[in-house]
Amino acid sequence: MRGWRTFLSLLIGLISPLFGFAADHAVAHAAEAQGDGGHSGLPPAAPVVFDLGFFKVNNSMIITWVVALLVIVLARTATSNLRQVPAGLQNFWEWLVESLHGFLSGIVGEQLVKKTFWFFATLFIFILFTNWFGLIPGVGTVGWGTPDASGHLHHLSRPLLRGGNADLNMTSAMAVTFFVCWLVWSIGALGIGGFFKHIFGYAGDAKGGMKFFLILVFLAVGVLEVVSIAFRPVSLSFRLFGNIFAGENLLEAMALMGGKWFGWLVPLPFYFMELIVGLVQALVFMLLTAIFTSLMCSHGGHEEHDDHGHGEAKSH
Repeated sequence: MRGWRTFLSLLIGLISPLFGFAADHAVAHAAEAQGDGGHSGLPPAAPVVFDLGFFKVNNSMIITWVVALLVIVLARTATSNLRQVPAGLQNFWEWLVESLHGFLSGIVGEQLVKKTFWFFATLFIFILFTNWFGLIPGVGTVGWGTPDASGHLHHLSRPLLRGGNADLNMTSAMAVTFFVCWLVWSIGALGIGGFFKHIFGYAGDAKGGMKFFLILVFLAVGVLEVVSIAFRPVSLSFRLFGNIFAGENLLEAMALMGGKWFGWLVPLPFYFMELIVGLVQALVFMLLTAIFTSLMCSHGGHEEHDDHGHGEAKSH
């Protein structure tokens, strides 16, 4: 089961960027058509480093691979020699995992967190580390650009490295992965019939014409709910991408405002702000995905719990 989860996450994470590069090329062509006049800030499309034809690797993907490798190495190091009384890196990881488990248990419940904790905890840790790694000096601030007539470089048109979540491909891949997992968990908790009944079904006790009218109303509301569910991956991906991309451009603008001598000093207060933004955005992404899952799956869990309770009462 654990291998299936890993395979699913890796498969969607690799396939999703292939669709996102079409949007990147559209943005790039639009920028070329408009020209560079008046443009400031980093480009929204991450530059491609390796083009293998069927698969393109941009510089933000390299950052995500580096972050993933670092997280894996840290986790393996912390758990390689477990002690009864944790200390050092083991103490940090146990505190982080236990804190996330307690937080998510209060949102989705003890039963659902057993099935979904692996995913939500991975999302939070990966997004947090990726956001903070993108704040390392040089990421998004070192690269190539076109100077003006006076020789002054106003912005980078091709940064050497980009933050992982400053690329819409990465945030879309995570959002699509969540959407697939959400479908699997929802159908597993409610069944296919219960899944559609939860969205379109009428559960009142009206009779006659009023019941028929309410059924039509619930069908119409169900259609709106389907539209809302379909747009969840879009809102999740654009929210995270927009905040991180805006943070990168803010730091670049402050560095340029500081000039040659104070370019390192002016952005300094904003680095601390971006540390908080990185934490908040990781928490928001995990919190929203957990709430979306709980809204659908906890209904089935409550029914199962109630049936189990009635069965115990009858047996007594």
